Amino acid sequence: MAAPVAVYAQDAVAETDAERVDDDVHNRRINSEGEIVVSAVGITQLDILAGSAILESNALQRNLDGQLGTVLEKLPGVSSSGFSPGASRPILRGFSGERVKVLIDGIGAIDASNTSDDHAVSIDPLTAERIEVLRGPAVILYGSQAIGGAVNVIDKRIPQRVPDEAFHLDTVFTADTAANLLQGGASLDVPIGSNFVMHVNGSYRSSDDIEVPGFTAVPQLRADLLADAAQEEDDGELEEAEELREAANQRGTLPNSAVETYSGDIGFAFFSGNSNLGASIGVYDTVYGIPGRPGAGHHHGEEVEEAGAVEEEEEEGEESVTIDLRQFRADMRGAVDLGSGVFSELRTRVGYSDYTHTEFEGAEVGTVFEVRGIEARAELVQTPTQNWRGSLGLQYTFRDFEAIGDEAFVAPNRTDQFAVFGLQEFDLTRAIQLEGALRYETTDVSSQPLGIERDFNTLSGAVSLAYETQNGLRFGVTGSRAERAPSAEELFANGPHIATQAFEIGDVNLGTEKAWGVEAFLRGNVGPASVSFAVFHNAFDDFIFLSATGAEEDDLPVFEFLQQDADYFGIEGQVTVPLIDSGPFTLLADLRGDYIQAELADGTPVPRIPALNVLGALEAQTDQFDARIETQWFDSQNDVAPFESPTDSFTLVNASIAWRPLKDRSNITIMLQADNIFDVDGRRHTSFTKDFVPNIGRNFKASVRTSF
Repeated sequence: MAAPVAVYAQDAVAETDAERVDDDVHNRRINSEGEIVVSAVGITQLDILAGSAILESNALQRNLDGQLGTVLEKLPGVSSSGFSPGASRPILRGFSGERVKVLIDGIGAIDASNTSDDHAVSIDPLTAERIEVLRGPAVILYGSQAIGGAVNVIDKRIPQRVPDEAFHLDTVFTADTAANLLQGGASLDVPIGSNFVMHVNGSYRSSDDIEVPGFTAVPQLRADLLADAAQEEDDGELEEAEELREAANQRGTLPNSAVETYSGDIGFAFFSGNSNLGASIGVYDTVYGIPGRPGAGHHHGEEVEEAGAVEEEEEEGEESVTIDLRQFRADMRGAVDLGSGVFSELRTRVGYSDYTHTEFEGAEVGTVFEVRGIEARAELVQTPTQNWRGSLGLQYTFRDFEAIGDEAFVAPNRTDQFAVFGLQEFDLTRAIQLEGALRYETTDVSSQPLGIERDFNTLSGAVSLAYETQNGLRFGVTGSRAERAPSAEELFANGPHIATQAFEIGDVNLGTEKAWGVEAFLRGNVGPASVSFAVFHNAFDDFIFLSATGAEEDDLPVFEFLQQDADYFGIEGQVTVPLIDSGPFTLLADLRGDYIQAELADGTPVPRIPALNVLGALEAQTDQFDARIETQWFDSQNDVAPFESPTDSFTLVNASIAWRPLKDRSNITIMLQADNIFDVDGRRHTSFTKDFVPNIGRNFKASVRTSF
């Protein structure tokens, strides 16, 4: 069972309506002091994280989507890659890809979503019990990749507890208008005797091409397309000119953005006192379109020796790219009660993945990506004393990657990692706490076809000092040193990637990425208000980033992995204030936002950094109804890297109402929503596809969540 972390409810939950404890829904584990228990493995207090959030209950229902990034993007400090409706990975504090660890109950997803933004995360939020967003230095306990933070999805594929009824069934069903979305998920736990639990879950999601406000292409791209069309017309290429005009004037719908996904797991757990053992097997399968850049197949003025080659090249450029992804996965979790000696418990967690995704160009197979991997953790939890707690652990990760096809842009490779880690916590006084985390990791990255093998030894650590007032207000400071080995993709990429429409070039000579970090945080209650605030700075040595060069190769823009020193500075926070609290009726004001600035040593902005954004909401709560209206403003982002497009500011207005029809029980919730009410055209700056993939338009949604 995952190591619990006691967190004050108002500190842990970024969505205000999630503070209502739904005992009937069994969405939470509550300790004897009424605190929420977070399942972050290896961490006993949340202070060292300097800012975390839990999404569950009504908040999870309201933000539910098929991809994790979209589910979480309203939380402070969180954005999404927004590549397409079928592929959206979380971005934490401006960090993405290799610097954000995505976990299932404390163990890695073991997929290819870190390889490229067009690769979906192989976790279905539809069957999630809750989602934990863990940010800050101590998340390095999950791996050096987690320097930016971690997202931990708890979905009960291995049962967490024995139900106290004959069975426990959770369901959720959703439909919307902007994508003709139909989705549903169910999770069933059945106790057999008093110590054994069987579990099964499943989900299905289907959506059409999404509706968007206005033109799909930004004005500059439209102008380029129309100029090319005029040139083609002058040259007598009327058919080509018409195709370019159609691409420039595409509006209302985003072509090739449909998604179809299903998933299923079956598992069990055996409980004996404080010990338990469980396992599960499952499958995740999704097929989704990759919206193409308008005019990507057009290359006016270029000559090819044979006319047949020109025709073939143009036909290929017009073909839509679709990804068919499937992952088979097996998991094991165990805990052994060791008594009252030096160590009280041994916890283990193992995950195995067999992952394949195929990129189709029209009906033809373009590239096949295969990932087979294992991740395993073992952790000894120390018997707590009056003022000392901690844990020590080992972790092993194996990943075998192969891309097959004429456009396989990464050579076959293997990664082996072994790590030892520890976390210690000391109560210096009743109000002052000192915490320390340390991780040593060895990484071997090799590619047999290239005849290259690289070895890295990294050491990462963090020290935090926190003070808590008598009223429960906590503030403190954390210092950290993190080191990350370059990934196989950063080292070995060299070729065209049709799905992202880029020619990517790695560097086999990349060195270890290192960062010094400092963070100050404030969290707790100030009078009736709940406050969470953090300010952080990271100074990188040899920061690894993907940069556009301005050149073209195989008619694709060239991007290459480079290293340079960099600085990240950010502020994030949330304040929730009850304007009215009369017992049966509560009116809450919710204000949250974040700002990130990131520059390379030469003053060039780091690519794709989220724009300043602020969200304000009013939420009325009664026993049977909740009503919420929110406005989220995104500033323009003009601090751009070379060959990167700026984005304009925009404002989204959303509203929702939730109804619990069974009086005195909250195990059925019916929710109606209106998102992007004013049908505003918005582009997320973090997206590689922002020039031609806008946010979804006005959307009406209905959902039902039940728990029996």
